[in-house]
Amino acid sequence: MAKLYFKFGAMGSSKTANALMTKFNYEEKGKKVWLIKSAVDDRDGKAILKSRIGLQAQADVIETNDSILEKLPENVDVIICDECQFLTESQVDQLRMIVSDKNIPVLCFGLRADFLTHLFPGSKRLFELADSITEIKSICRCGAKAIVNARFDETGHVCTGGSQVVIGGNDVYESMCYNCWHKMIVENKTRDDTL
Repeated sequence: MAKLYFKFGAMGSSKTANALMTKFNYEEKGKKVWLIKSAVDDRDGKAILKSRIGLQAQADVIETNDSILEKLPENVDVIICDECQFLTESQVDQLRMIVSDKNIPVLCFGLRADFLTHLFPGSKRLFELADSITEIKSICRCGAKAIVNARFDETGHVCTGGSQVVIGGNDVYESMCYNCWHKMIVENKTRDDTL
């Protein structure tokens, strides 16, 4: 019986590399993979899925208003979705229906939370609906488990406000443990109060 999988981690935890390795493993067994990603993340071009270690592949793009059910190709054996945190709740519901109604496994890879530790809508819905939830772990510079996607401004200070979505890589974000992230926020507030 097919399942809906949610594999989440902080930035830099190799989520995309895991998605691409999973795609390779299915294709090596002769399975037809539908590789999709949210159009919101266009860092490497909308239709390119590229990991930090250099693995990459073409992917079909899911726009915010797209129906995944309508775009579903025929004879697909498995769906692999990257950047699933940017899917709408309705699109996650559609993935759930594909698993249940068509018996096609769906593996979703993405972030749990934003730079302020708030769940993304797609991630929230996946936590509610997924049959299997797995954390892909990464570490903070201090060596502790990273759970926060700290965002930094152009001056190098940790951000404590702004839009939930700002697309960027190592130039904008760093995965950190909660304690290091919180310490930076306190230090920035202390610095700002003395100016």
